[in-house]
Amino acid sequence: MAGTDTGATGAGGSTEAGGAGGAGGAGDPHERPIVIVGASLGGAKAAQALREAGYEGGIVLIGEEHERPYERPPLSKEYLLDKEPRDKIYVHQPQWYAEHDITLRLGTAVAAIDPAAHTVTLADNGQVQYAKLLLTTGSVPRRLPVPGADQDGVLYLRRVEDSDRIKEVLRPGARIAVVGAGWIGLEVAAAARTAGAEVTVLETLELPLLRVLGREVAQVFADLHRDHGVDLRFGVQVTELTGSGGTVSGVRLGDGTEVAADAVVVGIGISPATALAEAAGLELDNGIKTDQHLRTSDPDVYAAGDVANAYHPLFGRHIRVEHWANAVNQPQIAARALLGQPDAVYDRIPYFFTDQYDLGMEYVGYVEPGGYDQVVFRGDPATREFIAFWLSGGRVLAGMNVNIWDVTDPIRELVRSGRVVDAKALADPSAPLTEV
Repeated sequence: MAGTDTGATGAGGSTEAGGAGGAGGAGDPHERPIVIVGASLGGAKAAQALREAGYEGGIVLIGEEHERPYERPPLSKEYLLDKEPRDKIYVHQPQWYAEHDITLRLGTAVAAIDPAAHTVTLADNGQVQYAKLLLTTGSVPRRLPVPGADQDGVLYLRRVEDSDRIKEVLRPGARIAVVGAGWIGLEVAAAARTAGAEVTVLETLELPLLRVLGREVAQVFADLHRDHGVDLRFGVQVTELTGSGGTVSGVRLGDGTEVAADAVVVGIGISPATALAEAAGLELDNGIKTDQHLRTSDPDVYAAGDVANAYHPLFGRHIRVEHWANAVNQPQIAARALLGQPDAVYDRIPYFFTDQYDLGMEYVGYVEPGGYDQVVFRGDPATREFIAFWLSGGRVLAGMNVNIWDVTDPIRELVRSGRVVDAKALADPSAPLTEV
């Protein structure tokens, strides 16, 4: 592969790799590189997909973090539990970027994007010109808007250093308060209990994951955590984080109750990182709005991963999915679309997974909150070995297998087919899913 002009000017922080380095001017736009803003899992997978598709031009991958691209699921699972070494979280080995002629610029914040000029301006005022641009900027944790939330010991989980900080406080006898009973909150709670900490989970709704799973299946996760000794408190409001000397010591609730805590982990959701896109004039709607090709309102700018609210042909609407599978799979389509392949359409069924204690789960499909009229169980939820199906009008919208494996493909096909199924056969373990 021949070296190509990156179109990069200015210092722009630390750089790993870059057989394509060098300064670029305002020459032929076709000689400019494809620039990826966001050295995330999605960004790294997009760079990989471009090379695998035979693209030989310049690729510049820019990331604000000093770590090379890594996967985030281990941060609340194996890595947090010290079951997986740090080396295992990275998408590629350090030398991979140089070997594939990819300029990786780490510790480099992007200040602005100018779609008209096809330039990315860095925080140090350096500029990178692009032929096509892909935004994989991901998301940021929502902050807890109460007094005392800026104290030491108030922790969020998004980056690897966040996981390191949380890992330090997960020790036997430590009192950990978790604000928010979503996926991150529950996974951290499970890790904390496994480490021997005393855990209290505080949630405004009546059950964990209520908006995602609905009441019928959310109860399974409430029972799971109670059985492992977690103090679950639902329907509560956090009004203040108490402390002294700048260090948190507890959580005050709306009824005046105070929960003592040596550390508070906040997991109240994430927001798509759209500031650059908004300033650049791209169309936004719960993220960066894209078509089925992951192309934004600017024909030379694409988006993938958490930040992309992409039109999904199967569902006939835009959806934004905040899960690992999207960061792995969307970049494959984005890369092909960047290379002008008209058949590059993202229509994959959403998928996510979790591991908590001895419960492993995979979920395939998409259900809006309250968007189903029936839940069918294949197996007994009390045994935590079952499949749950969410139906609307007799059609399967989503399925979740708990401690039952090798069934995601037939579940995915049930969702994709959109056909009306026999609910009794769906609930019968002896009836093959392929024949329901």
